[in-house]
This record gives sequence, C-alpha cells and structure tokens, in this order.
Amino acid sequence: MYAAVTLFVFVCLTAITHADHHQPCHSPNMTGFMSVMTMKGEVKAYGAFTYDSMGKKLRFRSNESHPTNESVGLDLLMFFDEGIFYEIDSKNQSCEKKTLQCTMHPLDIPDDAKLTSTVNTGSPSIEGEGLKVNVWTGSMPGQKVKYSISVTMGCLPVSTLYFCESTSFLFSMMEVELEIKDPDLLTVPSFCMGVSVEETPEGTVNSFLNEFM
Repeated sequence: MYAAVTLFVFVCLTAITHADHHQPCHSPNMTGFMSVMTMKGEVKAYGAFTYDSMGKKLRFRSNESHPTNESVGLDLLMFFDEGIFYEIDSKNQSCEKKTLQCTMHPLDIPDDAKLTSTVNTGSPSIEGEGLKVNVWTGSMPGQKVKYSISVTMGCLPVSTLYFCESTSFLFSMMEVELEIKDPDLLTVPSFCMGVSVEETPEGTVNSFLNEFM
C-alpha cells in the first residue's frame, strides 16, 4: 500500500505540465473526517474536522472514533489569520494558547503552490470508478518540508503528503460535506477565555503538521 502511494506521488511530482500559470483554488467550508498516517505505517490520528474557509478557522478532534493504540488524542482549534491556536482539554476544562509560526494546513492550497499535474485515479472511462485531481506542490516556509496536495476539480482536498527529514505524513480526507454543521466548534470554549499566549521556545515551529510529529 505504502509503496503504491509513494509511486503515485512520484508520478505526480515528475509529471510534465504546461499549467504552471494556473492560480491555486481555495477550499470551501467543510465538515468531514481526517486520518493522519506516517509512510512507515503508523496511524497518528483519526478524527472529525470542521473548516471555515472564509474565516480561516479549523477544529480537529482526534481519537474520538476509531481510536488506536498508536494514535494521539488531540483537540485543536486553529485561527490561521490571527496566528494562534488552542490545544483543548474538554475533560479537564483547560486549554493552552499558542502562537502559530506556520499557518499552512492540509485543507487549503498555499498561494505560492505550483500545479504539477492533473491525474485520473481509478478508471476515467467507467462512470463512478474514477476521480480526476489536480496535484499542487511546494515547500513549507521556514522548514525543510515539501508537500504534495491532491484536490478535485471542485477544489475539495483528497490527500496531502508532507515530505519531512525524519518521516513523511499522509493526511487523507473522507466523508466531506460542504457545510459547517456545528459553528460552535469554531468558537473558543468559555473555559479558554482569558488564557494567555504561551511563550514559544527558541527553535520551535508551531503548525498543524507539527502537532503530529
């Protein structure tokens, strides 16, 4: 499985295209599920997400369904425009407020991403058996990390691969719906109000990706 995924990404990254002038699209509001897996086969997280594309807000709660021994339990509320995020512990009614050094995340395409190729997965000649995706690639600012984002023609993210020095991460989106089902998930819980921003240790880069490293 992992060899097949790696081969697919290699083909996407090396495909020849004349569409470099295309501008990245931006994902709509979404509710769905996200899985995070390393290319070594470790399931890092699986959980529900809610994404506000206009407000640039993301809530991700992992390990609430389909928990595994390897996966981490996270409840993250990200405010990308404000450059801050909360790590929420609803059970203990507490949270940590931190600064985001990198606002990139797997649900949207950075403005400086390059369109590498258009790929048909499955069979394009059989109705319902294929999916056409655009593959966008680039590098995360300030980090030695490259990415490859596959999105549908309607700009729905299918998967995002991050190629890091230590290991690589595959983010997969499933059961996506084009709405924010529960807007309250994107508001700061009352017990988090008034919490001060924690100091970021020198050399630390806070980002959505780094929460899984």
